[in-house]
Amino acid sequence: MAHPSADAPGTPVEWPSSDGRRVIFLLDTSSRLEQRLLQRWIQAQRPAAANDITTMPIPPSRRRRRRPLDPGLEAALATQDDPLLAPLRVAWFPGGENGARAARLSDLLTFGDPRDPGTLRQAWVHRRDPARSRVVVGEPAPLSDLRRRWQEAGGTDFALTTGLAEFVARQANLALERAERRLRGTRYKVPRFVYEDILGRPAFRGGSSRLAAQLGRTEDAVRRDAARYLREIAASHSPYVIDLSAHLIHLLYTRGYSEALHYDRRQLADIYALGQRAPLVFLPTHKSNLDHLVLQYVLHENGHPPNHTAGGINMNFFPVGPLVRRSGVFFIRRTFKDNPVYKFVLQQYIDYLVEKRFSLEWYLEGGRSRSGKLLPPRFGLFANVVDAYRRGKSDDVYLIPVSIAYDQIQDVGEYVAEQRGAAKEAESFRWFLGLIRRLRHNYGDIHIRFGEPLSLSKFIGPPVPGTESNPDERNLTVQKVAFEVAVRINRVTPMTPTSLVTLALLGHGDRAMTVAEVVKALKNLVDYVRRRRLPTTEALDLDTAEGAQRALDVLVQSGVVSAFTEGLDSVYTIGPDQHLTAAYYRNTIIHFFVNGSIAELALLRAAEAAPDEAAQEFWDEALRLRDLLKFEFFFADKDAFRRELREEVALHDPTWESALSGGSEVIHALVRRFKPFSAHRTLRPFLEAYRVVGDALERHDPAEPVDEAAFLATCLALGKQYRLQRRIRRAESVSKVLFATALRLARNRDLLDPGPADLAECRRAFAVEIRAVIRRIDAIDALAASRLAGLID
Repeated sequence: MAHPSADAPGTPVEWPSSDGRRVIFLLDTSSRLEQRLLQRWIQAQRPAAANDITTMPIPPSRRRRRRPLDPGLEAALATQDDPLLAPLRVAWFPGGENGARAARLSDLLTFGDPRDPGTLRQAWVHRRDPARSRVVVGEPAPLSDLRRRWQEAGGTDFALTTGLAEFVARQANLALERAERRLRGTRYKVPRFVYEDILGRPAFRGGSSRLAAQLGRTEDAVRRDAARYLREIAASHSPYVIDLSAHLIHLLYTRGYSEALHYDRRQLADIYALGQRAPLVFLPTHKSNLDHLVLQYVLHENGHPPNHTAGGINMNFFPVGPLVRRSGVFFIRRTFKDNPVYKFVLQQYIDYLVEKRFSLEWYLEGGRSRSGKLLPPRFGLFANVVDAYRRGKSDDVYLIPVSIAYDQIQDVGEYVAEQRGAAKEAESFRWFLGLIRRLRHNYGDIHIRFGEPLSLSKFIGPPVPGTESNPDERNLTVQKVAFEVAVRINRVTPMTPTSLVTLALLGHGDRAMTVAEVVKALKNLVDYVRRRRLPTTEALDLDTAEGAQRALDVLVQSGVVSAFTEGLDSVYTIGPDQHLTAAYYRNTIIHFFVNGSIAELALLRAAEAAPDEAAQEFWDEALRLRDLLKFEFFFADKDAFRRELREEVALHDPTWESALSGGSEVIHALVRRFKPFSAHRTLRPFLEAYRVVGDALERHDPAEPVDEAAFLATCLALGKQYRLQRRIRRAESVSKVLFATALRLARNRDLLDPGPADLAECRRAFAVEIRAVIRRIDAIDALAASRLAGLID
């Protein structure tokens, strides 16, 4: 029972080759009709030379009440000969060509899953259409082979049969699953006997024993807790629910988005081929509650097996929790660092999935991005998968970066409220109904892009079973893997018309613009995108009046942009209280412009230095800005960052490095050749938010600890004050999310906790550093205004 063996549609099922052995057919049946069909097949297909034939029932694999093991099976396995064990099952197929129809929502109103009919429906289906019931033969195996595998899997002595019967029945069911999967397709490749397999693994038993000794608890107590945690965590796939979920997902997302999901089928075919060789880990961005659902739908309609998807335990509410668990979601707690038994069970579950080559999925960022840009990765599940790989659970693992982009997002109003200080709404059935209601509007299209797969064997080297890695080295490896996935996601994230138009409008502050001015503001942006061949959702025509008008009309309809049409010309600006919404869309593509922004500011700093020191000052300032923004953006390592910066500036002037020694005027002329100017569009909101935090820290008593919640509330109030005073220019700078990241940077620089004698001076230096950068951003802003006014090219 090692490999699948089943007939293709329309071909007869072959009698297993026994090589003269006695044959024991293991019958997996859920009804008397199925028993009769299998016995009839045995009599009809039995070769003339086959004399010694035995049939033995095994507990049914279907949803009917499970029968205990037949005592005769243990007796049959205790014999001294070496019979061939061949599993048999009846598979039921829906109507349609070759029985290939998936379960539909209408099946809920009839008799349930057409592939798993009840006793009455079996009789009705068989009487009307006998071809819908097919005999499936799993790959047979000699008893001696099964005994050996049972021993290797942790069984007791060869002479003992206690436990062997359960192992044989389970292997029979697994062989039948593999055989039936060849008929139904790999989209129904789901694990069976998850609990039994994991709890019975030697690694699990040995690990739980060691854990019990470490914790000073009995092994039985630890294993009881472990079994309970495993049931809390593990997904319980149902092919029926997998099909129904696909229909429900389609109904849900098409309420608010176009029916066609935009992605490359050739990429999915390549990914499918990778999955035949090694386990896959899909790592999508998290912008919306629809992210997992649309990815699941895309994989399903392309014949991929369902992913095992990590979900927060907060989503395990009725009816969502039971439904998504049966379509592949496994639930994990938000925090469990003080629960070693739970951590052990989760690692064992990941080990099992990796070893069995089941696909995994989780959000790289952990939670939904409230700002629009990619958040720093969470390392927990990365560590579990890397550990499983390093311990040899698989020869390789492929990580699949996935970017999911939306023309507009129905959740963005919720994110804006949270950035302004509102509490996050707890997930519940009421919350779920609100999500459905918000999908009544037209939000445009959904775009899915797959980045270059990352092979763990190529990125971190071959597995090293039996060796203990240095914890610091292990953590660094996990961080590098997660970071590289994030970079690959950013690289394929497509630009939408919405993101580019909001980038242009926010770059001009509160000033309303005519369509012609919007086109002018977009022209250099669009040209830059084309020169760099950056990914887009469609062919860009935003540098034409028609294209810009179309994008503006969509944003006006959704309320993000406000139009004033009573004058001689219609003018457009970001709508009242919509700056954070517009910033969300802008931030989805902001990473493409960060290096250019840093280059602009570093050049201005170099212009302040002596000619013979300008080049060094340029690179020093670039690295200072990289460090200042390291918690906001994903930067390459220092050598790669230098290469990227050289390439960025060379887009505007290939001879730029020789200009650095030409003095202030030559460097300023170099800056003016940048098209577009970027720092005022991309970095100002972040640095203005950092300024609020820096100023608040400077005024905070260094002898008093910083209470994060209270301090963020202070920053929100101070940000509103600065905005009223025009000490900050962008309304979107007043954001709890940005303040929290700035506070994280301050903690990284040891600026929060009392203790250092020079804490006040260090905080002051931090605030001064930020204000100096903003002054240079002001200079870029002035240059952009001059270009818009026609004063410079």
